[in-house]
Amino acid sequence: MQTKRVAIQGVRASFHEEAAFKFFDNDIQTIECNSFKKTCESFKKKQADFVVMAIENSIAGSLLPNYTLLREYNFPIIGEIYLPIQLHLLALPGVKFENVKYVQSHPIAIRQCVDFFDEFPHLQVIESNDTATCAKRIHDEKLTDTVAIANQLAAQLYNLEVIERRIESNKKNHTRFLILTDKATDDLENNTASLCFQVSNEAGSLAKVLHIFAEQNINLSKIQSMPILGKPNEYNFYVDIEWDKQINYDTAIRKALRYTTNFTIMGEYKKNGLTQNPL
Repeated sequence: MQTKRVAIQGVRASFHEEAAFKFFDNDIQTIECNSFKKTCESFKKKQADFVVMAIENSIAGSLLPNYTLLREYNFPIIGEIYLPIQLHLLALPGVKFENVKYVQSHPIAIRQCVDFFDEFPHLQVIESNDTATCAKRIHDEKLTDTVAIANQLAAQLYNLEVIERRIESNKKNHTRFLILTDKATDDLENNTASLCFQVSNEAGSLAKVLHIFAEQNINLSKIQSMPILGKPNEYNFYVDIEWDKQINYDTAIRKALRYTTNFTIMGEYKKNGLTQNPL
């Protein structure tokens, strides 16, 4: 069986690779990309079989540019993964915390640890494009005055020590990742869908669509609006819904089509619940 090639934003041991391992198990080939757009381009050029893309964080909120990528590339969503985000301070073996001057990490990871850094105002925080990249740089350049905020996977891969564990402010912090590929799933156990549509700029137009979901006992788990470039007061609505009975979902979709334009089913898949790792 051919090894699955999975495109991720960042380098190996990033949270994207951790999410990929959680969804596919460890027998995958990771395709490293330095941006989310590059992951889509890698898949488009058939350099990867799947894309793992973060879409929202419980603290930082939605990654809005990624909604634009979902619409632009239109790769089917076939799954989701909720990953608890556990952030540690990583350093070269033997480095003492009192000798550290610089902290490097992704801006979102830094924001998730503000309470910790409020206690150590002498530390200079430097933003970078990826958590694992910072860990790799410390390893490669043998930096003894710098620590990275990253996960346990990065510590293992780049031979670093955890000198401060679980420094994130909210211990229930998690990120939701979407799994994209070239073919939609046709699984009878699918109970979640991601939709995108537009409605007219009239009072109650969105409410009509939402009422359809409610009357069919469809749970609306997420709604995100994004302005349409060059069209003032017009929006794309990205909606995640869940259902128990397939007939209710089918009926809701059929009725919603009457009140929407550019209606797209971006993916149908099985809901993946959040499970917290032990502290």
